Amino acid sequence: MSVTPHPWLPKASCDAACMHAGAAPKGSRPAVWARSAVRITGAVLLLLAVPVLAVPLPGRSHLQRGYCRLMLRCVGVRITVSGGPIRNLRGVLVVSGHVSWLDVFTIGAVLPGSFVARADLIDWPALGVIARLMKVIPIERENLRRLPAVVGAVAARLRNGQTVVAFPEGTTWCGLGHGPFRPAMFQAAVDAGRPVQPLRLTYHHRDGRLSTVPAYVGEDTLVDSIRRLVTARRTVAHVQVQSLQLPGDDRRDLTARCEAAVRGAGGRDVAHAGQAPALVA
Repeated sequence: MSVTPHPWLPKASCDAACMHAGAAPKGSRPAVWARSAVRITGAVLLLLAVPVLAVPLPGRSHLQRGYCRLMLRCVGVRITVSGGPIRNLRGVLVVSGHVSWLDVFTIGAVLPGSFVARADLIDWPALGVIARLMKVIPIERENLRRLPAVVGAVAARLRNGQTVVAFPEGTTWCGLGHGPFRPAMFQAAVDAGRPVQPLRLTYHHRDGRLSTVPAYVGEDTLVDSIRRLVTARRTVAHVQVQSLQLPGDDRRDLTARCEAAVRGAGGRDVAHAGQAPALVA
C-alpha cells in the first residue's frame, strides 16, 4: 500500500544550480581517470573488510572510527576536526546538518555510533551492508504514524548507553544552504534524559570554498554522487564540535539551542540560551 506524502515532509529546495555553484575544476582527463581508478579500487577493497565491523572486539568504536577514516581517504576526502573536546560519555544523541550519504562516514570517523537513516538505505548495494552492521535505525519520512516508534527506539538506545546519530533537517541539502531542524528526534533525548552533541559539518574544496561535490539531493542518484566525489581533486570534510547540551524538558528549546550551535553560533552564549546549560563535566 502506498503512503501519501504528508504536508510536513521535509523537502530541500536544492537543484542543479546549487551543484554548479559549488563545483570546481577536476583537472585533465588522464588525471581524473587515474585518481578515479585508485579511489574506486581502494574503496572496493575496504568494502570487502566490512564484516570485521560486526566482530564484538574490545575497542570496537576505535575500529569503526579507523574504518570510516580509511573510507574517506579512499574516496578522496580528508577530514579536519576543531572546536570543543569530544567527551567520552555514554548515551549521547549526536546531531548535525545533512548533506550526503558521506555524512555517515564523516561523523563515524569522529563519533561512531548507530544512525537514524532513511529506511531504503538498508537495500542499497554495499552501503546497505554497512548500514546493517552499524545497526541503523530506519525511518520512513513519508509515514508519520511510525515516527513515535522511531523516537522510542532512539530513546531506548540512549538509555542503554549507546551513541545515536540523527539528522534533524529530515532530508539532505546541497551544502550551500540548509533547512530548519525538526524537533522529533530531540524528544528521544528528553525522554531518556541524555545530552545532545551538536556537530557543524561542512565540505570544502582545497581552497576553502564550500563544496557541493558530496551532495546527494533531489533527483540525484547515488552513482552520480559517488562519481562526482571520486573524480574531484580533493574534498575536505570539516567537523566543528560544539558545546554539549543538556536535554532539559522542552524539546523545542533543545532543538533551537542545537540548531543555533550547528549553524555556527555555538559556544558559551548558545549553551546558556535556553533553560538548560551546557554540560561542562
